[in-house]
Amino acid sequence: MSSAPLAGTARRVLILAVAALVALAMSVVVTAGRAAAAPGPSFTNPVVPTPNSADPTLVFHNGFYYYVATTWTADVVMRRSATIAGLRSAPEQVVVRTGGTTMWAPHLEMVDNRWYLYYSVEQTGGPRRTHVAQSAGSDPMGPYTIRGIVNLMPNNGWAIDASLLRLNGNLYMTFSAFASDGLQSLFIAPMTNPWTAGAFGTRISAPTLAWERQDGAVNEGSFALQRGGRTFLTYSASHCNGPNYKLGMLEYRGGDPLAASSWTKFPNPIFQRNDANGVYGPGHHSFFTSPDGTETWIAYHANSSASQGCGTTRTTRVQKISWNADGTPNLGVPVSTSTVLQGPSGEVMPAYARISNRHSGLCLDDYNWVTTPGAEVRQWTCNGLAPQDWQITPAADGYSTITNRHSGLCLDNYNFGTAPGSEVRQWTCNGLAVQQWRITSVGGGYSTLTNRHSGLCLDNYNFGTAPGAEVRQWTCNGNNAQQWTIS
Repeated sequence: MSSAPLAGTARRVLILAVAALVALAMSVVVTAGRAAAAPGPSFTNPVVPTPNSADPTLVFHNGFYYYVATTWTADVVMRRSATIAGLRSAPEQVVVRTGGTTMWAPHLEMVDNRWYLYYSVEQTGGPRRTHVAQSAGSDPMGPYTIRGIVNLMPNNGWAIDASLLRLNGNLYMTFSAFASDGLQSLFIAPMTNPWTAGAFGTRISAPTLAWERQDGAVNEGSFALQRGGRTFLTYSASHCNGPNYKLGMLEYRGGDPLAASSWTKFPNPIFQRNDANGVYGPGHHSFFTSPDGTETWIAYHANSSASQGCGTTRTTRVQKISWNADGTPNLGVPVSTSTVLQGPSGEVMPAYARISNRHSGLCLDDYNWVTTPGAEVRQWTCNGLAPQDWQITPAADGYSTITNRHSGLCLDNYNFGTAPGSEVRQWTCNGLAVQQWRITSVGGGYSTLTNRHSGLCLDNYNFGTAPGAEVRQWTCNGNNAQQWTIS
């Protein structure tokens, strides 16, 4: 409903009356310097839902997480988010069209300020082999140029799940392939550059232990973890068709990295199913560090049922790891999907964030690109454009202002409403309580936004799901229409 002329006049008088006070407050903030960054929001697993969420690689670079995983299509797609909580609703962008019939287990690595995407591809029934694409610059989102197949095994042989290892000043690739005895094993090959193997791979681990042979003898999905001068090679063991897919570990003990004798296998798995927490088949993982560099985290996929296997039921989960007194990694146990976890240390919101509704999946939008006070706010298909960019700035007492990048206006409790259904629009930023919102995490990467003046929550009005759906305020009730991701 549009405001009456009298209400609009009264609003402007009030704004003028507080203008001097607001200006003074703003000058104090500027003089005091920028406030310390808040930690990232809490979240629950999975951080990325089905279907493109198995075999994850997650890296942190220049303020953002970058995420790739199996799609089972011909394309590699990537998500980007400033927080782990934001990954769930981050849009997928195609970064490489592989030309294959099936792509899985993409792996992202930076070498000499360029990014390399390694991915396993099957081309019309041919052997599954590792391919690589190279970024044009230092942006993980590309653009990418396909470099071709990394020739890792004789006779154009089967070779999957590749990742790089930097050791003793040299570059190696670890991967999974079949040995002459028929066992799917871990191999290592020297690299002359990030897209060229200097020799065929040699085997450094075979699935010989009982816990590596459940539902099928498998060693695959290797990933290096280095700390304190030690090099560990973690890997997935047993077959993903069953609930006993798990992680094992080797350690490099010195000598020639291409020799199996230089690696020692730990006798027991380091990460496996936890029935009490409802987590089955945890595996095919990567490690990443928190934004401030103080924590190590694991990203892995798992199922929520013992009857699920290698398909699209697998989802990406993350959790922080620790280190044992003897210097070995302690991955703990996979946490349940109801466990609320704090975001990695040092997470901060980006200069601009996208705000999307849990129920509708749509983004908060400066509707029709209006730049004058009173501009409508509605929901629209998420597109990454400036009308969907919002700057969140701490105000006082735990509240924040929310400013649109395109309009320069603030998210506003229009006409100072206090009744359910009160309008939300944009208005000239003025620092009043009607433009202050408390952002409260409710877990799973979602938050509520409560207006300081009305005490009402930002709401997907009438549960709309089509572009143009209304946004109003309503009595806070915790349902999905009042839960928003900020990423």
